[in-house]
Amino acid sequence: MSFPSACIATPHHLASAAGLEVLAGGGNAMDAAIAANLTLGVLTPYLCGYGGDLFALVWRESLLAYNGSGRAPAAATVGSVREAVGGETMPAFGPQSVTVPGAVDGWFVLLEALGTRSFADLASPALRYAREGFRVSRMAAASLARARLRYPDSAEWLRVYGNAGEGDMLVQADLARTIETLASEGPDAYYRGPVALAICDALRSLGGLMAPDDLASHRGDWVEPIRATYRGIEVLELPPNAQGVAALEALCMIETLGPLPADGPERHHLMIEAVKLALADRNRFVTDLDHMKIAPNTLASAPWVAERVQAFDPQAAGRPAPVPAARGGTAYLCAADRDGMLVSLIQSNYQGFGSGVTVPRWGINLQNRGAFFSLDPEHANAIAPRKRTLHTLIPALALRDGRPWLVFGSMGGDGQAQTHVQLLARIIDDGRDPQTAISAPRWFVSPADWSVTAESRFQLGTLDGLRARGHRLSVAGEFEGLMGHAHAIQLGADGYVGGTDPRTEGAILGL
Repeated sequence: MSFPSACIATPHHLASAAGLEVLAGGGNAMDAAIAANLTLGVLTPYLCGYGGDLFALVWRESLLAYNGSGRAPAAATVGSVREAVGGETMPAFGPQSVTVPGAVDGWFVLLEALGTRSFADLASPALRYAREGFRVSRMAAASLARARLRYPDSAEWLRVYGNAGEGDMLVQADLARTIETLASEGPDAYYRGPVALAICDALRSLGGLMAPDDLASHRGDWVEPIRATYRGIEVLELPPNAQGVAALEALCMIETLGPLPADGPERHHLMIEAVKLALADRNRFVTDLDHMKIAPNTLASAPWVAERVQAFDPQAAGRPAPVPAARGGTAYLCAADRDGMLVSLIQSNYQGFGSGVTVPRWGINLQNRGAFFSLDPEHANAIAPRKRTLHTLIPALALRDGRPWLVFGSMGGDGQAQTHVQLLARIIDDGRDPQTAISAPRWFVSPADWSVTAESRFQLGTLDGLRARGHRLSVAGEFEGLMGHAHAIQLGADGYVGGTDPRTEGAILGL
């Protein structure tokens, strides 16, 4: 059997093809990942794009981690936002939900540090699809239909997307102008030039607090990943403000409770309860690293985990205090090349197209990542000037015997850490290959009320067993988008193997 020496997986087959073309032309994994991400920003603007944030984990002889998330405006305080919105709850959409978009700067930083191709070269497929258009797929049409209900008063968004349906050609001419500008002028045009002024003008016209200096002062950070060992495999996640520690805490609780039971209600009850406790802790403690009141590694430390598992009841569903839910739209992708570089990258608008603010003449859909801030001044994630919000985006990577073994991740808001846990159980505990693990049925726990939604492909005995333990469980379709869009690439002795999620329209392609 022949295994590919380079490959890429993304949630849209045309973006995967753009990445594969780069690999075939001698580009490395980072080049391919950026080309695919730029293309996704055009093909799936309901997941990610030129107004969102970005995080990445990379192996190139050693481990590198990048936090490309933006911050709240300098004028954003609990009081100023309360006054602007006329209430005490952070709005899900609109100008107050917008934080500085970090993805554009992240693309250029990652390329300068790790790439071999220019932004202009890698943006060619994205520019073509934006300028000439592409056929709207069934999945895209469904997202557009949901967005029309979400943004009924967003005239600019409606002008671009409001009439697009399945089979139509979607042209994004203003977004093409943005891509061309970035290719010729670089990120300064976005953060300190005409694009920055247009972003601020659009937000200020709607009562937003963003100022030009908020964009001009943006910088992403190279950070130290956090890690924990699960069944002898070292799992690496981004530190706060990302929620990766929740996945590590859940994995550590599962391992502390002993060998994972066989697939059935006992196994899934244990995993669901671990996820509940980890997400409750995430909501209580995780925020901008500069504002954390405890060290981030504490939540996955042996003493902390030993105390938390005392709350585990093998026969009854727990009821932690409910926390705000994060339902996101995100694109996760991964790439690997013949020289052993592995890229785990995730990029997002947060919810669908984001805030509903589309920048006129530039076609940028601004993220609503700030919606996850709290307007409770006592909350760990209370909004504050230039603060990063708790972030759901978590690309992941795993090492075996100190060497790279697996890159993996998923979109899905609160479901991302849950999917990490379920995938690793299938791959590590059960010895499944990545595609089998990704295609297996999954469940989703909502922190808003700790209800569980499970795909219908679970055995009836598993679902009945969970109900018998007190889980408020509903059954979804066979392949439910709520479970996220996961992708993975595993490094073996003979090359790469990987998987792409049947819950999306992606592809894993190799050569």
